Amino acid sequence: MDALEPTLRGEVANVGELGTYRQLMLPEIRATAEQLVRRIEERFPGAGLAGVCRDIVRQCGETEVSIRTLCRPNYWLRAAVVGCVVILVALVVGIVLGVAPRPEKPAVGEFLQGLEAGVNDAVFIGVAIWFLTRVEAGWKRRRAMRALHALRSLAHVVDMHQLTKDPERVTGRSRELTQSSPKRQMTPFELLRYLDYCSEMLSLISKLAALHVQHFDDAATLTAVRDIEDLTLSLSQKIWQKIMILDRMLNPGD
Repeated sequence: MDALEPTLRGEVANVGELGTYRQLMLPEIRATAEQLVRRIEERFPGAGLAGVCRDIVRQCGETEVSIRTLCRPNYWLRAAVVGCVVILVALVVGIVLGVAPRPEKPAVGEFLQGLEAGVNDAVFIGVAIWFLTRVEAGWKRRRAMRALHALRSLAHVVDMHQLTKDPERVTGRSRELTQSSPKRQMTPFELLRYLDYCSEMLSLISKLAALHVQHFDDAATLTAVRDIEDLTLSLSQKIWQKIMILDRMLNPGD
Protein backbone atom coordinates (compact mmCIF):
# COMPACT_ATOMS: atom_id res chain seq x y z
CA MET A 1 0.00 0.00 0.00
CA ASP A 2 1.40 3.33 -0.97
CA ALA A 3 2.33 5.58 1.94
CA LEU A 4 0.80 8.99 2.20
CA GLU A 5 2.85 12.06 1.49
CA PRO A 6 4.82 13.45 4.51
CA THR A 7 2.63 16.56 4.49
CA LEU A 8 -0.49 14.52 5.14
CA ARG A 9 1.31 12.20 7.54
CA GLY A 10 2.53 15.22 9.48
CA GLU A 11 -0.96 16.57 9.92
CA VAL A 12 -2.15 13.19 11.22
CA ALA A 13 0.84 12.75 13.53
CA ASN A 14 0.33 16.16 15.13
CA VAL A 15 -2.97 15.11 16.68
CA GLY A 16 -1.30 12.38 18.70
CA GLU A 17 -2.21 8.76 19.21
CA LEU A 18 -5.70 9.58 20.51
CA GLY A 19 -6.36 11.86 17.55
CA THR A 20 -5.97 9.01 15.05
CA TYR A 21 -9.28 7.60 16.29
CA ARG A 22 -11.06 10.89 15.67
CA GLN A 23 -10.49 11.19 11.95
CA LEU A 24 -10.71 9.07 8.84
CA MET A 25 -7.55 7.30 7.70
CA LEU A 26 -7.23 6.65 3.98
CA PRO A 27 -5.02 3.53 4.28
CA GLU A 28 -7.67 1.83 6.44
CA ILE A 29 -10.44 2.80 4.03
CA ARG A 30 -8.44 1.42 1.13
CA ALA A 31 -7.71 -1.82 3.02
CA THR A 32 -11.44 -2.21 3.73
CA ALA A 33 -12.28 -1.66 0.07
CA GLU A 34 -9.68 -4.20 -1.06
CA GLN A 35 -11.03 -6.75 1.40
CA LEU A 36 -14.57 -6.09 0.14
CA VAL A 37 -13.40 -6.81 -3.42
CA ARG A 38 -12.09 -10.20 -2.29
CA ARG A 39 -15.32 -10.96 -0.41
CA ILE A 40 -17.43 -10.16 -3.47
CA GLU A 41 -15.24 -12.20 -5.81
CA GLU A 42 -15.32 -15.18 -3.46
CA ARG A 43 -19.09 -15.03 -3.06
CA PHE A 44 -19.97 -14.00 -6.65
CA PRO A 45 -17.16 -14.99 -9.04
CA GLY A 46 -17.16 -12.89 -12.18
CA ALA A 47 -19.86 -10.50 -10.91
CA GLY A 48 -19.82 -6.96 -12.19
CA LEU A 49 -20.21 -5.68 -8.65
CA ALA A 50 -16.62 -6.71 -7.96
CA GLY A 51 -15.49 -4.52 -10.85
CA VAL A 52 -17.33 -1.56 -9.38
CA CYS A 53 -15.67 -2.20 -6.03
CA ARG A 54 -12.28 -2.29 -7.75
CA ASP A 55 -13.12 1.15 -9.13
CA ILE A 56 -13.65 2.27 -5.55
CA VAL A 57 -10.18 0.95 -4.71
CA ARG A 58 -8.75 2.91 -7.63
CA GLN A 59 -10.68 5.93 -6.44
CA CYS A 60 -8.87 5.58 -3.12
CA GLY A 61 -5.62 6.24 -5.00
CA GLU A 62 -7.11 9.27 -6.73
CA THR A 63 -8.43 10.51 -3.39
CA GLU A 64 -4.92 10.25 -1.98
CA VAL A 65 -3.67 12.50 -4.76
CA SER A 66 -6.52 14.94 -4.12
CA ILE A 67 -5.77 15.09 -0.40
CA ARG A 68 -2.11 15.77 -1.11
CA THR A 69 -3.18 18.68 -3.29
CA LEU A 70 -5.61 20.04 -0.71
CA CYS A 71 -3.17 19.77 2.21
CA ARG A 72 0.00 20.94 0.51
CA PRO A 73 0.49 24.70 -0.05
CA ASN A 74 1.00 25.63 -3.69
CA TYR A 75 4.10 27.76 -3.30
CA TRP A 76 4.37 28.57 -7.00
CA LEU A 77 0.84 29.91 -7.07
CA ARG A 78 1.37 31.82 -3.84
CA ALA A 79 4.56 33.37 -5.21
CA ALA A 80 2.69 34.47 -8.33
CA VAL A 81 -0.08 36.00 -6.21
CA VAL A 82 2.41 37.84 -4.00
CA GLY A 83 4.18 39.12 -7.12
CA CYS A 84 0.93 40.43 -8.57
CA VAL A 85 0.03 42.16 -5.31
CA VAL A 86 3.47 43.78 -5.06
CA ILE A 87 3.26 44.99 -8.67
CA LEU A 88 -0.24 46.37 -8.09
CA VAL A 89 0.75 48.23 -4.92
CA ALA A 90 3.94 49.52 -6.52
CA LEU A 91 1.95 50.77 -9.50
CA VAL A 92 -0.45 52.68 -7.27
CA VAL A 93 2.40 54.14 -5.16
CA GLY A 94 4.17 55.21 -8.33
CA ILE A 95 1.08 56.98 -9.61
CA VAL A 96 0.61 58.78 -6.29
CA LEU A 97 4.24 59.86 -6.11
CA GLY A 98 4.16 60.92 -9.74
CA VAL A 99 1.41 63.44 -9.19
CA ALA A 100 2.99 66.85 -8.74
CA PRO A 101 1.73 68.70 -5.65
CA ARG A 102 -0.21 71.89 -6.42
CA PRO A 103 0.85 74.97 -4.45
CA GLU A 104 -2.59 76.53 -4.42
CA LYS A 105 -5.35 75.19 -2.24
CA PRO A 106 -7.77 73.06 -4.30
CA ALA A 107 -11.38 74.05 -4.52
CA VAL A 108 -14.02 72.06 -2.68
CA GLY A 109 -15.26 70.48 -5.92
CA GLU A 110 -11.79 69.38 -6.94
CA PHE A 111 -11.10 68.04 -3.46
CA LEU A 112 -14.28 65.97 -3.44
CA GLN A 113 -13.60 64.72 -6.94
CA GLY A 114 -10.08 63.66 -5.97
CA LEU A 115 -11.36 62.04 -2.78
CA GLU A 116 -13.94 60.05 -4.74
CA ALA A 117 -11.30 58.88 -7.21
CA GLY A 118 -9.02 57.87 -4.33
CA VAL A 119 -11.78 55.88 -2.62
CA ASN A 120 -12.66 54.11 -5.88
CA ASP A 121 -9.03 53.22 -6.42
CA ALA A 122 -8.71 51.93 -2.85
CA VAL A 123 -11.81 49.77 -3.25
CA PHE A 124 -10.57 48.44 -6.59
CA ILE A 125 -7.18 47.57 -5.10
CA GLY A 126 -8.80 45.88 -2.11
CA VAL A 127 -11.06 43.77 -4.33
CA ALA A 128 -8.15 42.84 -6.58
CA ILE A 129 -5.99 41.79 -3.63
CA TRP A 130 -8.88 39.79 -2.11
CA PHE A 131 -9.44 38.02 -5.43
CA LEU A 132 -5.76 37.18 -5.76
CA THR A 133 -5.62 35.74 -2.24
CA ARG A 134 -8.55 33.44 -3.11
CA VAL A 135 -6.93 32.02 -6.25
CA GLU A 136 -5.30 29.08 -4.46
CA ALA A 137 -8.51 28.16 -2.61
CA GLY A 138 -10.48 28.28 -5.87
CA TRP A 139 -7.93 26.09 -7.63
CA LYS A 140 -8.09 23.52 -4.82
CA ARG A 141 -11.89 23.70 -4.81
CA ARG A 142 -12.06 22.81 -8.51
CA ARG A 143 -9.70 19.87 -7.89
CA ALA A 144 -11.88 18.61 -5.05
CA MET A 145 -15.09 19.04 -7.07
CA ARG A 146 -13.74 16.86 -9.89
CA ALA A 147 -12.95 14.08 -7.42
CA LEU A 148 -16.34 14.41 -5.72
CA HIS A 149 -18.10 14.23 -9.09
CA ALA A 150 -16.40 10.88 -9.74
CA LEU A 151 -17.54 9.59 -6.33
CA ARG A 152 -21.11 10.71 -7.01
CA SER A 153 -21.08 8.81 -10.30
CA LEU A 154 -19.80 5.68 -8.52
CA ALA A 155 -22.66 5.88 -6.04
CA HIS A 156 -25.19 5.88 -8.89
CA VAL A 157 -23.41 2.91 -10.52
CA VAL A 158 -23.72 0.94 -7.28
CA ASP A 159 -27.42 1.81 -7.17
CA MET A 160 -27.86 0.51 -10.72
CA HIS A 161 -26.43 -2.87 -9.70
CA GLN A 162 -29.04 -3.38 -6.97
CA LEU A 163 -31.90 -1.79 -8.88
CA THR A 164 -33.39 -5.01 -10.26
CA LYS A 165 -32.67 -7.14 -7.19
CA ASP A 166 -36.29 -7.66 -6.11
CA PRO A 167 -36.81 -9.79 -2.95
CA GLU A 168 -40.18 -11.07 -4.19
CA ARG A 169 -38.65 -12.44 -7.38
CA VAL A 170 -35.93 -14.27 -5.48
CA THR A 171 -38.33 -15.85 -2.99
CA GLY A 172 -40.66 -16.95 -5.78
CA ARG A 173 -43.64 -14.90 -4.57
CA SER A 174 -43.77 -12.76 -7.67
CA ARG A 175 -46.10 -14.45 -10.15
CA GLU A 176 -46.55 -11.84 -12.88
CA LEU A 177 -43.31 -12.21 -14.81
CA THR A 178 -42.70 -11.20 -18.41
CA GLN A 179 -40.14 -12.22 -20.98
CA SER A 180 -38.11 -9.10 -20.11
CA SER A 181 -38.19 -9.69 -16.35
CA PRO A 182 -34.72 -10.06 -14.76
CA LYS A 183 -33.59 -13.66 -14.37
CA ARG A 184 -33.53 -15.06 -10.86
CA GLN A 185 -30.02 -16.41 -10.37
CA MET A 186 -29.54 -15.88 -6.63
CA THR A 187 -30.76 -17.65 -3.56
CA PRO A 188 -32.33 -15.51 -0.84
CA PHE A 189 -29.14 -15.73 1.21
CA GLU A 190 -27.01 -14.67 -1.75
CA LEU A 191 -29.32 -11.71 -2.38
CA LEU A 192 -28.91 -10.65 1.24
CA ARG A 193 -25.14 -10.70 0.88
CA TYR A 194 -25.31 -8.90 -2.47
CA LEU A 195 -27.43 -6.08 -1.06
CA ASP A 196 -25.23 -5.85 2.01
CA TYR A 197 -22.15 -5.49 -0.20
CA CYS A 198 -23.85 -2.65 -2.09
CA SER A 199 -24.58 -0.89 1.18
CA GLU A 200 -20.96 -1.25 2.30
CA MET A 201 -19.73 0.19 -1.01
CA LEU A 202 -21.97 3.22 -0.60
CA SER A 203 -20.57 3.74 2.87
CA LEU A 204 -17.01 3.62 1.51
CA ILE A 205 -17.90 6.19 -1.14
CA SER A 206 -19.30 8.47 1.56
CA LYS A 207 -16.11 8.17 3.61
CA LEU A 208 -13.91 8.95 0.60
CA ALA A 209 -15.98 12.08 0.03
CA ALA A 210 -15.62 13.12 3.68
CA LEU A 211 -11.82 12.90 3.41
CA HIS A 212 -11.81 15.90 1.07
CA VAL A 213 -12.93 18.27 3.82
CA GLN A 214 -11.03 16.69 6.70
CA HIS A 215 -8.06 19.01 6.09
CA PHE A 216 -9.63 21.51 3.66
CA ASP A 217 -11.94 24.12 5.17
CA ASP A 218 -14.03 25.27 2.23
CA ALA A 219 -17.76 25.95 2.38
CA ALA A 220 -18.55 24.98 -1.22
CA THR A 221 -16.61 21.70 -0.96
CA LEU A 222 -18.28 20.91 2.37
CA THR A 223 -21.70 21.42 0.77
CA ALA A 224 -20.78 19.04 -2.08
CA VAL A 225 -19.58 16.42 0.43
CA ARG A 226 -22.83 16.70 2.37
CA ASP A 227 -24.77 16.19 -0.85
CA ILE A 228 -22.86 12.96 -1.51
CA GLU A 229 -23.41 11.82 2.07
CA ASP A 230 -27.14 12.47 1.71
CA LEU A 231 -27.17 10.62 -1.62
CA THR A 232 -25.37 7.54 -0.32
CA LEU A 233 -27.54 7.50 2.80
CA SER A 234 -30.72 7.66 0.71
CA LEU A 235 -29.54 4.87 -1.59
CA SER A 236 -28.45 2.74 1.37
CA GLN A 237 -31.86 3.18 3.00
CA LYS A 238 -33.51 1.81 -0.15
CA ILE A 239 -31.20 -1.20 -0.01
CA TRP A 240 -31.97 -1.86 3.65
CA GLN A 241 -35.68 -1.68 2.93
CA LYS A 242 -35.17 -4.59 0.53
CA ILE A 243 -33.11 -6.43 3.13
CA MET A 244 -35.84 -6.01 5.74
CA ILE A 245 -38.52 -7.18 3.28
CA LEU A 246 -36.44 -10.23 2.38
CA ASP A 247 -35.80 -11.00 6.05
CA ARG A 248 -39.53 -10.87 6.85
CA MET A 249 -40.27 -13.21 3.93
CA LEU A 250 -37.68 -15.72 5.09
CA ASN A 251 -38.57 -15.45 8.79
CA PRO A 252 -42.30 -14.68 8.96
CA GLY A 253 -42.65 -15.79 12.58
CA ASP A 254 -39.89 -13.58 14.02
